[in-house]
Amino acid sequence: MTITFITGANKGLGRETARRLIECGHTVLVGARNREQGEETAAALGARHVPIDVTDDASVAAAAANVAEHEGRIDVLINNAGVHGPVGDPGGLTAADAFAVLDVNVIGVVRTTSAFLPLLRRSDDPVIVNVSSGMGSLALTHDPDRPESHVVAPLYTSSKAALTMLTTQYAKGLKGIRVNAVDPGYTATDLNGHSGPQTVTEGTDAIVALATEGPGAGTGRFVSRHGEIAWS
Repeated sequence: MTITFITGANKGLGRETARRLIECGHTVLVGARNREQGEETAAALGARHVPIDVTDDASVAAAAANVAEHEGRIDVLINNAGVHGPVGDPGGLTAADAFAVLDVNVIGVVRTTSAFLPLLRRSDDPVIVNVSSGMGSLALTHDPDRPESHVVAPLYTSSKAALTMLTTQYAKGLKGIRVNAVDPGYTATDLNGHSGPQTVTEGTDAIVALATEGPGAGTGRFVSRHGEIAWS
């Protein structure tokens, strides 16, 4: 039985990923900061809620200890929790604004990955999936034919660019663990006021694909539902 832990799994892409992986036969652990929402989601999907706030060292450590006690390992870690931050004119950005976004989207991934590595290393086929974005791609955000080029979201885009690079470094340095990044595409979620043209099911296609690959699949990739994306 594949055991999968998903951060930010109480809504949006995280919840839909949980639903689909349960359908695939995974045992899914719904990581969520909001206890009520996390428990409601877990009950509705047939999963188990594990409280986690990826911005809090103690909370992340407690989540890993919880899983160690109950499941003993995980096979797949999906770093999905994310925030958007300010949109538009960057002239008024503050250090606090930047920290609030980076603390979830980048530092939170580091916290969670480090805490869960001992549990991943107990798996026969450990996998990490980082939910990044084409908004962090230099090529896509400079292509006038792409929707990514028409949005000014300085902190979100910067955080996702950092996350894709972090993914390549984990892929190189974590031997025996597949580490890949996903661009879900422009999907209708709370993050964008449900303005995206894709459904959450379409937005989770690549996440589910990476989470269900067999042993020997590649590492260090950036993948969308349409295929691999160049690291640029």
